[in-house]
Amino acid sequence: MKVAEIKELTKDELLKKIHTAQQDLDELKFKHSLNQLENPLMIRNLRKEIARMNTIFTEKKVSDQDKAEQ
Repeated sequence: MKVAEIKELTKDELLKKIHTAQQDLDELKFKHSLNQLENPLMIRNLRKEIARMNTIFTEKKVSDQDKAEQ
């Protein structure tokens, strides 16, 4: 998912995406421990995507707080 697509999501949608991505990451780690994972780079890519989503979520949260203070 690209950054522009992530920025279009609402905070609730973003939280749901983060939650499902975390579950997917847990499954990938489990499969990797059993040597059933075809492409171990999927773990790295998913971790980076989760980090991107968390960053954008934090940006949205901070901007909402700034708007509420003004």
